[in-house]
Amino acid sequence: MSPAADKEKEPSMEIYGEPGHLIRRAQQIAVSKFHEVHGRHLTPIQYAILRTLHQAPGIDQVTLAQLIALDTSTTADIAARLEAKGWILREVLPRRQRRLSLTPAGEEVLLELKPGADILYEGIMSSLEPAEQKEFMRLLRKFVHLHDSQSKPEGRPAKASAPGRRSRT
Repeated sequence: MSPAADKEKEPSMEIYGEPGHLIRRAQQIAVSKFHEVHGRHLTPIQYAILRTLHQAPGIDQVTLAQLIALDTSTTADIAARLEAKGWILREVLPRRQRRLSLTPAGEEVLLELKPGADILYEGIMSSLEPAEQKEFMRLLRKFVHLHDSQSKPEGRPAKASAPGRRSRT
C-alpha cells in the first residue's frame, strides 16, 4: 500500500486534537490532583456537595442535584453515603423530598479541606502563565455556561441523534 493510501485510513484528527478527549483528560488530571491534595477519604463530588450545603444550608436534594449538575438518584446515593459518615443530615419533607444540611462533623471536614483548595488550584493551574490562567478559566466558565443553558432539567443534556441516525425516544 502506498503512503497516501495509508493516510486516507487514518482518522482526520489526532486524539489530542479532539475536545472530548482533552476534556476527559483534564478531568482525570483534576481528580488526580484533588486526591493528591485532599487524600482519598472523599471524592470531588462529595466535596462539591459539602461546599454547596455550606453555602446553601437546608436546600432540598433535588435543588442540590441541579446546583452540582448531577441526576437526582446519584445525588441521593452520595447524600446517603455522606449521612452514613455523619457529615450531613437528611430530613424528610412532605412529598418524599429531603432537606439537607451539614452536621458539625461535616463543617469540620470542610474546614480541614479549605486550605487545600488554594493548593489544588495552584497545582492544576501552575503550568499556565497568570494571563493564561485567567483566559482558561474565562473560557471554561463560558463553555460550561453555554452547555448548561442548552441542557434539560437536572443537568442532563438534551439527547441529540447522530447524523443519519434516528432518535430512540
